[in-house]
Amino acid sequence: MAISTPMLVTFFVYIFGMILIGFFAWRSTKNFGDYILGGRRMGPLVTALSAGASDMSGWLLMGLPGAIFISGISESWIAIGLTLGAWINWKLVAGRLRVHTEANNNALTLPDYFTGRFEDGSRLLRIISALVILLFFTIYCASGIVAGARLFESTFGMSYETALWAGAAATILYTFIGGFLAVSWTDTVQASLMIFALILTPVIVVISVGGFADSLEVIRQKSVDNLDMLKGLNVVAIISLMGWGLGYFGQPHILARFMAADSHHTIVHARRISMTWMILCLAGAVAVGFYGIAYFSNNPSQAGAVNQNAERVFIELAQILFNPWIAGVLLSAILAAVMSTLSCQLLVCSSAITEDLYKAFLRKGASQKELVWVGRMMVLVVALIAVALAANPENRVLGLVSYAWAGFGAAFGPVILFSVLWSRMTRNGALAGMIIGAVTVIVWKQFAWFGLYEIIPGFIFGSLGIVIFSLIGKAPSAAMQQRFAEADAHYNNKTPEHVTP
Repeated sequence: MAISTPMLVTFFVYIFGMILIGFFAWRSTKNFGDYILGGRRMGPLVTALSAGASDMSGWLLMGLPGAIFISGISESWIAIGLTLGAWINWKLVAGRLRVHTEANNNALTLPDYFTGRFEDGSRLLRIISALVILLFFTIYCASGIVAGARLFESTFGMSYETALWAGAAATILYTFIGGFLAVSWTDTVQASLMIFALILTPVIVVISVGGFADSLEVIRQKSVDNLDMLKGLNVVAIISLMGWGLGYFGQPHILARFMAADSHHTIVHARRISMTWMILCLAGAVAVGFYGIAYFSNNPSQAGAVNQNAERVFIELAQILFNPWIAGVLLSAILAAVMSTLSCQLLVCSSAITEDLYKAFLRKGASQKELVWVGRMMVLVVALIAVALAANPENRVLGLVSYAWAGFGAAFGPVILFSVLWSRMTRNGALAGMIIGAVTVIVWKQFAWFGLYEIIPGFIFGSLGIVIFSLIGKAPSAAMQQRFAEADAHYNNKTPEHVTP
């Protein structure tokens, strides 16, 4: 497809706007705490939309619609699982984690929190959790860069190699400059753009086919199985798809949004906003893929690109059905999804290297200015590695995301969940849960036993490791239990005197 001037202009205006926000955030970044967590002063709207946008990467507008386009409505079990998992995460973890991280040395990162929460003098928890973050986030970052490359490749006729750099450059720039504030403020804009695109596009697709009834009839005629929620699925497959919801408890880029809220009271309002946004976006993404089946069945001459790569269904529909100026805005939503998640991931990787490795082991007395600049340099390093991983044009967004999502969900999910709910959990329990969860995912992925998504055995075995190693070892210290009791009392708006450690 020839390069469209209106789409080109729209893209550049959007990208310039995001970079401009980065410069505004730069002026508000005074120390490393600002760069990593925005000084813990995010209100409910920014907390909610930033958590949503950082969660829903290019997968939302490419991977999920593509899966629905190929297999029909049965792939929407993923969306159901994600919705349930996200709600439970907001309900059980969000507010408690905000309180517990502050109670444990005002922790800025998850490795920092684990070290303080479990009084880990050996710093093994810090090292292992930082390494888990670097391993799985680099894969996750690669998925975002692949999605951005696909967008630039399809829209502007670039080669895949050129598109890789074009898609990654703007995100790297505003994350490098503005840190957490830039990421959170741009996330709010990007989340708004994503929901606009995902509500408008399926509506226009349905109208162009002739209405809901005609669209369903076309889909039914192509294959009645497209309407079957259980198409080709057994119990294991449904559990695997629903199991995506378990991943929420361990995603550092989402958990960082909870940690950055201005108080745990903000979380209640943020949860309502975020869940409404999420349900509408997931429903829109499912509808794009589902009604895309009807559109391309009626217009087979236009289906060449989606038949070659189904993950381009949203891109093709936007380009075919809309005025180039509107199409530019809609396709910017994919870039928004990619940039919002990629920026969060780069920042978490940077913080893991800077706070949990560089400062903890190399430069304990490093100044705030030095830490901010080391953090910026690490953004560049991680981005370059992720670009190298994304260089294979055969990569698929959903496959890369599923592996990284499972890794974090199993390695950190049980540890986070137990750490804010169970005062008896110990350092050895946390260490066992983290290692067992991560190793289970890596091994299970290689052998794909029973066709079960690796996050499920990883989460189960990690949880068992936490309980067993916590109970057979030495009990937590009195100080650790007192700190837990005080944080729990604060979360429940009680006074510590009413709680027995």
